[in-house]
Amino acid sequence: MKHLLISLCLLLASAVQAQPADSLGTELRPALREPAELTPGQLWDAAGTAYINGNFVGAVEAYEQLLDRGLSSAKLYYNLGNAYFKSDRTGKAVLAYRRALRLAPGNEDVRYNLSVAEARTKDDIEQVPEFFLSEWLRGVRQSMSCTAWSILSLAALAAALALVLLYLLAQRLVWRKAGFYGMLVAVTLFVAATSFAAGGRREMLDRSQAVVMVSSTAVKSSPDKSATDLFVLHEGTVLRITEELDGWCEITIADGKKGWLESRKIERI
Repeated sequence: MKHLLISLCLLLASAVQAQPADSLGTELRPALREPAELTPGQLWDAAGTAYINGNFVGAVEAYEQLLDRGLSSAKLYYNLGNAYFKSDRTGKAVLAYRRALRLAPGNEDVRYNLSVAEARTKDDIEQVPEFFLSEWLRGVRQSMSCTAWSILSLAALAAALALVLLYLLAQRLVWRKAGFYGMLVAVTLFVAATSFAAGGRREMLDRSQAVVMVSSTAVKSSPDKSATDLFVLHEGTVLRITEELDGWCEITIADGKKGWLESRKIERI
């Protein structure tokens, strides 16, 4: 009887050892297979290290992972544009620099790199001349971000209210004059700053601008592949979308020419 019990124990032990791996520790295996998710800070450092080491494709992948997580900033788009540019992806570089410029319109580094990237594009399009005052006002508006203009407008409003009180409560004529004229200046600054803030926000939310993403494409006279070719655009060219129809976009370029392009060949800024 004793020998029989020993034999049964040995059989049970061998049966347990012969069980497939899937039946043992199944709750632990997925945790061992899945790599630990990198934090945004680790991804940022990894992208910077990859860029410094000349691994521009790896830098692009890391920066794009940050964007996929819903994170965005002017610096992120700027660095992504640099990585795209070094990877010879001109269209993507122009797109990233343009997005960075929307968030930080006064950043000179972004403007310079954007000009370098756009100089690499093959399309030399002469822009329609703009009224000098409009161009000057746009330059002033783009000197600061939408947030900065909003803060300035609130500060001007507070100053205007304080100067109104000075005008109403001051006993001496000189202080009342200072309050009145100072109030006029503050109100003017408030109106201008509010207007620039609103314009900056409209530009930030504008979805009509896009960039050509393919090496070259023919612009058609109508939304049909068999339509007449009007002109050819190349990767990196910026255009404006005026209408959409069944996978096609009516576009306008800087010199005023119009035509139709397939939506898949462009990407909105």
